Amino acid sequence: MNMGTLVPRHARYRGDHLALVCGNTRLTWRELGARVNRLANALHALGLRKGDKLAVVMPNCLEVLEIYWASVQMGLVLVPLSPLLRGPALATLLCDSHTAAVITSHDLATELDAIRAEVPGVRVDRWIAIGEKTSGYQSFHELTASASDGPPPVVEIEGSHHFNIVYSSGTTGSPKGIVHTHDIRAMYCTLFSSIFRFTPESVVMHAGSLVFNGAFVTLMPALFLGTTYVLLSRFDPVEFIETVAREKVTHVMMVPSQIVAVMNAPNFSAAKLASLQMLGSVGAPLHGEHKDRLMTALPNVFYELYGLTEGVITILDRTDVARKAHSVGAATPFFEMRIMSDDGRDLPPGEVGEIVGRSPLLMPGYYERPDLTAQAIVDGWMHTGDMGYMDEDGYLYLVDRKKDLIISGGVNVYPKDIEEVVVTHPDVLETAVFGVPDEKWGEAPLAAVVLKRGAQVTAAELRAWVNERVAARYQQVREIAIMQEFPRNAAGKTLKRVMRDEYWQGRTVRI
Repeated sequence: MNMGTLVPRHARYRGDHLALVCGNTRLTWRELGARVNRLANALHALGLRKGDKLAVVMPNCLEVLEIYWASVQMGLVLVPLSPLLRGPALATLLCDSHTAAVITSHDLATELDAIRAEVPGVRVDRWIAIGEKTSGYQSFHELTASASDGPPPVVEIEGSHHFNIVYSSGTTGSPKGIVHTHDIRAMYCTLFSSIFRFTPESVVMHAGSLVFNGAFVTLMPALFLGTTYVLLSRFDPVEFIETVAREKVTHVMMVPSQIVAVMNAPNFSAAKLASLQMLGSVGAPLHGEHKDRLMTALPNVFYELYGLTEGVITILDRTDVARKAHSVGAATPFFEMRIMSDDGRDLPPGEVGEIVGRSPLLMPGYYERPDLTAQAIVDGWMHTGDMGYMDEDGYLYLVDRKKDLIISGGVNVYPKDIEEVVVTHPDVLETAVFGVPDEKWGEAPLAAVVLKRGAQVTAAELRAWVNERVAARYQQVREIAIMQEFPRNAAGKTLKRVMRDEYWQGRTVRI
């Protein structure tokens, strides 16, 4: 399984088919193939060889995809890093991954200047910047302009060779670089193409950051089949809707906060989104209130994916949504799943335990961390740290992240149960529930909320409303924190951990 063969194949056999749309740029597969070849030849001229690590630190742009496919063609190992990372956290990951070259944008180059001395593994001539000419950096465009657009030197790549190292979204503590091989990414190609009903004529769009693994769920099928791929430089709900309508987009993958924003956009309508055949949710559970509204407005297009970058996946198919709306779907083909107790017993349907699984998507391990790998993968089974249960039909119901569990007076309180109540209030746009210190109970739930525009409800009124409706007294929230917006990572995922840590450290999360 050599993923580097796909772009040259499409350039030859689907050369005139539209491959990439990014802003005002529209490239056929033949044109994209030539650009990828130029970059591959330029990187080869810099002395980069199979197995070397190439870090990408930049926001969405067409060059990111050129870098991805040129690197893969050469057998380099991609290290996609969030453009929101700064200082020591970024230096740590560059060193941990043994990065040999860095490509960034002109705007971020000054941020990297502050840490370059801390990353001695990257040669001076292998710091590369896209955009305006930047002092101390190789110019990406000058580098590629002088390179040949003919095929780069042939590199023998096997399925077990590393394709990328993706770092988990948490940046504190020990870095965890999740390794994916060419074989694993090839499974992304075939498995997700089938599950999400892609065809070579599909039009795939992505509005989140390309550096996060959720992007690869649709990016790999698009590469595999030679579809048209529409890349937005940033997420804006109004622009998102207009682009779907203009480009006749068929497949999109989004995080829940983006779905909520689209449904509340002034131009949201079923007519504008009529081309969609698949709208997938990934990264966190989509609350039932939002899911019901989406399915009413856009029937038969919604899919939900629960999964870990490490390789545990379930999918709620669009045909199962009506009868299994509260689940996160069933195990994908070739995937086995178990629900286990703390003492290692398999639990029967309906009982909550840790979600454990194995599949051909399973990572070989965390990069150069056999200790962390051994903790996560036991006897070939990945222990997710997430809590859930299966029904009699084998569908998974996600109760909550184990790390988000609130223990109040000795009782297990699952934030998701409370969030499902909070989000039904007519003035609430989004919510995130987490545990905060409580003198009597040890921990108590706090609900952070973002209100809809023009909402007048007070925190006290909302707290009373929620506490009247939760199923049990121990689910009553001690406090409501009204926020203007939630902290998010570059993929748009809500950083509940950041809010919780700030509160526990004595800093308020209120506006």
